[in-house]
Amino acid sequence: MATPTVISRSLGRGKALIGMVHVPALPGTPTSKRTVAQLCSHVAGEARLLAKAGFDALLIENMHDTPYVTRHDAAVVAAMTAAALAVREAVPNLPLGVQVLAAGNREALAVAHAAGGTFIRCENFVFSHVADEGLMPTAEAGELLRYRRSIGAEAVAVFADLKKKHASHAITGDISLAEVCHAAEFFRADGVIITGAHTGDPASEGDLAEAKRACALPILVGSGVTTANISAMFTRADALIVGSSLKRGGHWAAPLDAKRCAAIVKAADKAR
Repeated sequence: MATPTVISRSLGRGKALIGMVHVPALPGTPTSKRTVAQLCSHVAGEARLLAKAGFDALLIENMHDTPYVTRHDAAVVAAMTAAALAVREAVPNLPLGVQVLAAGNREALAVAHAAGGTFIRCENFVFSHVADEGLMPTAEAGELLRYRRSIGAEAVAVFADLKKKHASHAITGDISLAEVCHAAEFFRADGVIITGAHTGDPASEGDLAEAKRACALPILVGSGVTTANISAMFTRADALIVGSSLKRGGHWAAPLDAKRCAAIVKAADKAR
């Protein structure tokens, strides 16, 4: 289970600000246009921009691979590993996380372990999910943590999304967020991630408060962080993952905007 040092070990410090690096569409996906070398050059540039702005940690994610699948071939793992290594080389001193969409949790763990990453983002750690990319019928915790042990990756933290965004939760509608927090803690997550319903939607302060009361795990916000709400988010969360707000026009698929990045860091520094 999480220890008091899990945030500092994985993210560098408490009240951490994590900047998203959205890897361009990977080889074999519908909108893929770049070579692996070009992908690596792109993510390295974004990583340097975020580091210069003052972010505490980075998280790479294959968000441009729409429509997502829940089974991933070797090309995805290879390209994500190359991208992670490029980010690590460009910004060697910032903690690095990995997410492979969708439900690519073993893959993310392997990539993070190979590239010197310190955490992954896991979508379906506890309970089943009916997501827009399909059914995620099995909770990942048991097999994922056994896999982590088998490859010697215990130093890579697993931060678990609870009632993940872009999903229906009718099957688990009788299970409160607090109960899901208890389950994640019992199943040895290193932290829990609270989001809004969709990318760019803010997590509710009520959900953050409920999660904080329900478990002793670190709480991360996984969507909708802006300069306007960052202070309120930091009152209950240990770390904030920021993506859409950093992009031109506030749209996740747009390029990073250096002024937006600087504004988020300035607001975070004031709130901490």
